[in-house]
Amino acid sequence: MAKTKTVKKAPAKAMAKAAPRTAPKPAAAKAAPAKAVVAKAATSTPTSMAGTSGQGLVRLLEDDGTVQKGKDPNLPEATLLFLYEQMVQVREFDRRMLMLQRQGRIGFYGPILGQEAATVGSVAALESRDWIFPALREGAAAMMRGLSLTEAINQLIGNGADRCKGRQMPCHYTFKEGHYYGMSSVIGTQLSHAVGAAMAARIRGDDVVVLGYLGDGATSANDFHCGMNFAGVYQSPCVLFCQNNQWAISVPISKQSASETLAQKGKAYGMPFVRVDGNDVLAVYTVTQQAAARARRGDGPTFIEAVTYRRLGHSSSDDPTRYRDEAEVKAWEKKDPVDRFRAYLQKRGLWSEAKEVAFKEQIAQRVNDAIAAAEKNGPPADETLVTDVYAHVPQQLKDQLADVLALEGRGVNQGAFPL
Repeated sequence: MAKTKTVKKAPAKAMAKAAPRTAPKPAAAKAAPAKAVVAKAATSTPTSMAGTSGQGLVRLLEDDGTVQKGKDPNLPEATLLFLYEQMVQVREFDRRMLMLQRQGRIGFYGPILGQEAATVGSVAALESRDWIFPALREGAAAMMRGLSLTEAINQLIGNGADRCKGRQMPCHYTFKEGHYYGMSSVIGTQLSHAVGAAMAARIRGDDVVVLGYLGDGATSANDFHCGMNFAGVYQSPCVLFCQNNQWAISVPISKQSASETLAQKGKAYGMPFVRVDGNDVLAVYTVTQQAAARARRGDGPTFIEAVTYRRLGHSSSDDPTRYRDEAEVKAWEKKDPVDRFRAYLQKRGLWSEAKEVAFKEQIAQRVNDAIAAAEKNGPPADETLVTDVYAHVPQQLKDQLADVLALEGRGVNQGAFPL
């Protein structure tokens, strides 16, 4: 991991322009001290929708967008608008990518609908030099760090402009310059990697923080234990962020763990833990910022459970109607993170219906332009099958490639995505 220098942040761009690489930082956000927030998690309630307003859950915004008395973190206007822009953009991106998948233009997609606040709020709370180790639904993090929409769609298509040239599953973005680690579909492995990277940074004397994501299902994986144990013992400067969206594909949280909450698992590993309303972007931003500050001070890791909900299938290959009640989905729609935050902005006088209409048109056009640009790119060059493996390709491989390309009626790039 290369050591990076802190640079002066440019002023926030207008909403009409492309999204900035990182969120504008609040100059004087009046958030409660980190220890005060963490302490609230000590008395937790069961992890269920009914418990999202219960004792032990950090929450700043009510479902109608009303801020709880005395709890507004007073973030600058530029930061608030950045958070909203990113939430709306990833929602529109999701909608259009699912359409492309249904049309056969991409092979696979993992939607984020309902979890926008958890992803956007946590990533925005970091500094640009910090590293992100994603699970499945954190593609927005790469885009917030500078991965263009066109590059993201190149990856989903697996075309010649894709950084991995189609050799990685869709949604598995790679963006090293944005300090975004390439993800794996193996459940939980990124936790050990995140903890180790943070430990390495500390050894190097680099004061970066690593944010490692996981889903509720990953808490049952071996790497969860390994990562949490190493983080606690070695006081790794990381934040481990669990997006508890209630379902690990078809397995409900009630069958995933017998613990009263997932957050309290942090106690067993000797680290502070906090349970936050994952549909409240202000609460997510605040607790993640405090946890990152704690890690940067050298006070060790924090485990965060963001209570949210996956409103669509696990992926475009999944049919959630086969294993869950639609009434549950409808109930969670009333807790929509985008609607809640828009209501807050309107109450602050920062947003209006007229702005909303114009902004959604702008975002839709942005995504349309990216799709058009990405679909102009052809498939990966056939010879990359060998040139991406060897700096000096052995003659036998050259001969084998030539034999394949000479086969009557087929080429290397023909075939269908298995999912």
